[in-house]
Amino acid sequence: MSKKKHLKENISESKSAEEEVVVASEDAGDTTLPAKEEKNSEKALKNDKAKDAKQDKNAKKKEKKPKEKKLARKAKETVSELKKVTWPGFGEVCKKTGVVLAVVLIFALVLFGLDTLFGYLFGLLT
Repeated sequence: MSKKKHLKENISESKSAEEEVVVASEDAGDTTLPAKEEKNSEKALKNDKAKDAKQDKNAKKKEKKPKEKKLARKAKETVSELKKVTWPGFGEVCKKTGVVLAVVLIFALVLFGLDTLFGYLFGLLT
C-alpha cells in the first residue's frame, strides 16, 4: 500500500472517529472528549505512525540500488555541475599565476634573510 493512500485512510478513519465522538458527546450535552478516549486515540495514532515508519524503512532497504548505478549517477551529476562552472580565460590564469609566483619569491627572500640573520647572530653567541 502506498504511503499517500495509507495516510488518506488514516485521515478518513480519524475524521469518522471524531465525528462519532462529537455526536455522542452532543447527545450527552458535553462538548469535550473524555480523557481516556483522547489518550486512546493518540496512542492509536502513534502506533500507526510507528508502523508506517517501519514499513518505510523496510521498503527503502528493499529498494537499495547497486553501487554501480550509484557511481554512474554520481559521475553524471559531477559532470553536469562542472558544466555550470565559469572557467577563467587564459589571460586571467596567467595574471594570477604571476601574482602567486611573485608572492612566493618575496616570502622566499624574507625567509632567506631571516635565516641568514639568525645564523649570523648564533655565530656571534658561540
